[in-house]
Amino acid sequence: MNSKSVKRLVREIPFYTIGWTLRRVVFVVIGAVIAALGYAVFQVPFNLAAGGVSGLGIIINHFTGWPVGTMFLIMNIPLMFLGFHYLGRWKFLSYTIVAVITFSAASDAFVYWLPKVMEEYPVTNDMLLSAIYAGIIFGVGSGIIFRMDGTIGGTNVTGRIIQMKTGLPLSQIYIYTDGGIILIAGLIFGWESALHAMMTLFFAGIATDFVIEGPSFIRTITIVTDYPTDVTKALMYGLKRGASEWSVTGSYTGKSHSMVFCTIYRSQVNELKQIIATVDENAFVVIGKGHQALGLGFMRLGQNGGQGRTTR
Repeated sequence: MNSKSVKRLVREIPFYTIGWTLRRVVFVVIGAVIAALGYAVFQVPFNLAAGGVSGLGIIINHFTGWPVGTMFLIMNIPLMFLGFHYLGRWKFLSYTIVAVITFSAASDAFVYWLPKVMEEYPVTNDMLLSAIYAGIIFGVGSGIIFRMDGTIGGTNVTGRIIQMKTGLPLSQIYIYTDGGIILIAGLIFGWESALHAMMTLFFAGIATDFVIEGPSFIRTITIVTDYPTDVTKALMYGLKRGASEWSVTGSYTGKSHSMVFCTIYRSQVNELKQIIATVDENAFVVIGKGHQALGLGFMRLGQNGGQGRTTR
């Protein structure tokens, strides 16, 4: 296939069409509103400065009274230039501008209007519950935006750049990049508030990873065996799963073996163990976690939630 044919095929992929672009914008707005809701309802009232530009906004608001959403927008301007350079140029910038403006406006609106509503219908006065749900709701909103190839700005920009360069999960990156802001918040609001803010940061990272990658439904199996034909047939007959096989050499013994790789559903793990033990009780088996499998025997490639591609 020549380069022109490849380009034509790529342009026909759903996420390059105008309709899919509009759909992305809608989901970015939804994600930003969800994140702003968690921020305004659970973080701002309790001074949970859980790192990032949003945390800085809470700290500055404490001393000046300036609106947290407006400060979030102003402080994100230089970070947008950084993201423009590393995260997709105009493609990144367009979605991030939508997310940042929506989050800023929604945050100020929620901070202004929700206290009037919550006087009659309060959510919670418990800081622990607020810390947990602030992280979960903010993380869900951020994850939706990430899945649309945007960011919510702030240290999410630097976090995503670090993730691309190192492969570290976002939950760890948030702790590294936002820890300093939480320490400052601890000096201002007290260490109990800082501990709760760290919990918010932790749950936000988990929720974001979950939304981006989805639940772990599958397991990847690596089997080192001297009976590859028997093992692959047993997997086919017992689990209705195909497998790949190649030759390997043990580094300690120098002997030749075969390595068999297959992917199964999580519910099939115990059955697989029994099958392998029956066929080759001396086999070496490694069971790993996977988030998604596409292709023969699993979800059809291009059927991923209508996106036509796998999650990153």
